[in-house]
Amino acid sequence: MATYNKRGYKPAKEKEEKLDNTFIEDTPNVDAKDSTTAKAFDALDQTASKTEEFVAKNQKYILGFLGAVAVVTIGYLMYQKFIVGPNEEEAANEIFVAQQNFQKAVDATTAQDSLFNLVLKGSEGKQGVVDIANQYSGTDAGNLANYYAGISYLNLGKYKEAIEYLEKFSSDDVMISTIAKGAIGDAFAQRNQPKEALEYYIKAAQMNENEFTTPRYLLKAGKTAYALGNKADALKYFTEIKEKFESSQEAQNIDALIGMVQ
Repeated sequence: MATYNKRGYKPAKEKEEKLDNTFIEDTPNVDAKDSTTAKAFDALDQTASKTEEFVAKNQKYILGFLGAVAVVTIGYLMYQKFIVGPNEEEAANEIFVAQQNFQKAVDATTAQDSLFNLVLKGSEGKQGVVDIANQYSGTDAGNLANYYAGISYLNLGKYKEAIEYLEKFSSDDVMISTIAKGAIGDAFAQRNQPKEALEYYIKAAQMNENEFTTPRYLLKAGKTAYALGNKADALKYFTEIKEKFESSQEAQNIDALIGMVQ
């Protein structure tokens, strides 16, 4: 009997084998001794172990050190807040009257000595700059008090005291710091110490080049150098005034001075 295949009939396929989707890579064994990365990790492990061992052995000292740092830091912050801050404010209040007296003394044409003495000794229930400089030495006002005291003593003819206080003064203000240096030179000049005076005049002239203080202290430096017999340096200072500061007051008679030292 003949057998006919039905249209569309397909012979049954053999049951497909189930595929395993798990792949195993054939990775060669790596010798740790030959691996740079492995060596690096080994070194880190060893270092970490040594560090842990060190910390374990010295934990007491380390904690003590950290505690000391914390105490110092907190102490500094407390000092700034509760001591420096109030001292700054108190010193500023104390120096206010002295500042007013100082300005009056500078502007006055008579009775300057009495006003400068008020600056030094105090008035209106407020301390003078000498006491302020000593009591509030770590404050801005205490530092400024050194300047007022130095200039006051200079004007009163007490040159040793003027030098003492002006040398204690320091400032970021280029103008006032320059004047302070020049004033020390003036005090040495009045004490008949021209070499020391010349040193400070040169410092003052070189500190901050400007139309006001630079020619002023160059002129003083030139005259002092000439008095010391150093005409070459005197000529240099006078010539600098002529070339750089021809519009300054110091340049008005500079040609005569140049002719004198040539």
